Amino acid sequence: MGEIDLIMRDQATLVFVEVRARSSSNWGGALASINASKQNKIYKTAQYYLQSHYRAKDYPSCRFDVIAIKGDQLEWLKAAF
Repeated sequence: MGEIDLIMRDQATLVFVEVRARSSSNWGGALASINASKQNKIYKTAQYYLQSHYRAKDYPSCRFDVIAIKGDQLEWLKAAF
């Protein structure tokens, strides 16, 4: 399916985190690189994870976050998509 950078817990929520780093914003930067196609791939990979890991049912909800890194700056967007 694909890969997910981080899978974490936030209390009863399972959080799928996409980490993006860009040295330059010439092509839109880290956040712009997560287009609809990339989001769809992350959704499908998360669905596969949820179906294939029996412990995933312990978490009634999930969320998709993005960590965008530029240089030494980090921006964490919760529920980014």
